[in-house]
Amino acid sequence: MNVLIKNLTVIVFLSTIITSAQKKTWLDGNLNETNQLNSVYYKVVSEDAKEELYFYKNTNIFRKIIHSNEMSIAIFSEFYETGSLKIAGKYEKGLKEGIWKKYYVNGKIKERGRYKNGKKVGIWKTFYKNF
Repeated sequence: MNVLIKNLTVIVFLSTIITSAQKKTWLDGNLNETNQLNSVYYKVVSEDAKEELYFYKNTNIFRKIIHSNEMSIAIFSEFYETGSLKIAGKYEKGLKEGIWKKYYVNGKIKERGRYKNGKKVGIWKTFYKNF
C-alpha cells in the first residue's frame, strides 16, 4: 500500500512539472495579452516553439499553428467553438501563401482560393451553405 501511495505521489508531482513547463498566456478577443479574468482565449507554445495552440476559455481548440524546422513556413488552422474546422492554409515568411479554405460550421466548404505573397490571386470560389 505504501508503494502505491509513493508511486501516485511521484506521478502527480511529475505531471505538475510537465504541465507547468508549458506557459499559458491569457488573451482577450483581439489576441492581446490580458489576465485570466478578462480573457477569451489562452495560448500554449511548445518548448521548441514549433507549435502554437490557442484555446477558447472553455478548453476547446481555437487555433493551431505548426512551424517548419526553418520557421519560415507555418501550417495554420482555425476552429469554431464547436470544434469543426473554420479556416485552413499556410504562411510562408509571414504571408499567406498557396491554397486557403474557409468552412461553414457544418463542415462544408464556404470559400476556396489561392494567395501569393499575402494577396488573393486567381479565381476564388464561394459556395452556398447547403444543409
